[in-house]
Amino acid sequence: MTSIALKPSAHVRYVLRLADTCLIHAQRLAEWCGHGPVLEEDIALTNLSLDLLGQARALLSHAAQLDGQGFDEDQLAFLRDEPAYLNLTLVEQPMRRSSAHAPGGDFADTIVRNLLVATWLRLHWQQLLGSRDAGLAAIAGKALKEARYHVEHAADWTVRLGDGTDESARRMTAALARAWPYVGEMFADDALDDAAQAEGLGPRRSALREAWRREIDAVLGAAQLAAPPDSPYLSTGSRGVHSEHMGFILAEMQHLQRAYPGGRW
Repeated sequence: MTSIALKPSAHVRYVLRLADTCLIHAQRLAEWCGHGPVLEEDIALTNLSLDLLGQARALLSHAAQLDGQGFDEDQLAFLRDEPAYLNLTLVEQPMRRSSAHAPGGDFADTIVRNLLVATWLRLHWQQLLGSRDAGLAAIAGKALKEARYHVEHAADWTVRLGDGTDESARRMTAALARAWPYVGEMFADDALDDAAQAEGLGPRRSALREAWRREIDAVLGAAQLAAPPDSPYLSTGSRGVHSEHMGFILAEMQHLQRAYPGGRW
């Protein structure tokens, strides 16, 4: 099926940046379904994925209404080309080891990423409660309750593994080293941030850095872990320039909708 072409306003792009981060993060977390280290955690990770998918659906539906071109949430989720997705690069990185040679993919990578991203999202939702966009503020109110649990779940596991065995601490340290180069993008302001703040839509990403770092350092301290040094590298997924992993995610995620256009369950 032919891809849709968007010419979104800054307002719509701001919403899509959050929506796509939730959507791709949910897709990666869903890869753990049936593969969790224990049954309880298998179910927990799947539920986290479903929460994020619900947030993505609400945001995509809202973006579709704002855009006014007649697209729906499914078209926005499944029929855009790769450069039209504005998610953080971190969430598209491999999360579950698929082979002995796959980079990352350790359970520790999942816990570290959940901690970093959930804390970032929770701070966004808190700020967006006061958005002049009433629809976005309403979405934030519901999402905030879920994000609080996501942070708690990730923080508990971070302490459990970081302050556990030598092997679990080693794996958490390695996972932090793999994830940390992508952190800079989470707080890199651009024209969307300037417009969002000027219009009362939402916060600049840089405004979240101090609170985010304070909370992350507190959890890492309790886990006997240390944050890696900041990296000069700046990933660009939120500008539509993605890593090599994004195309594979979209090929799997979009297959049914493109093979059976307009299909409904």
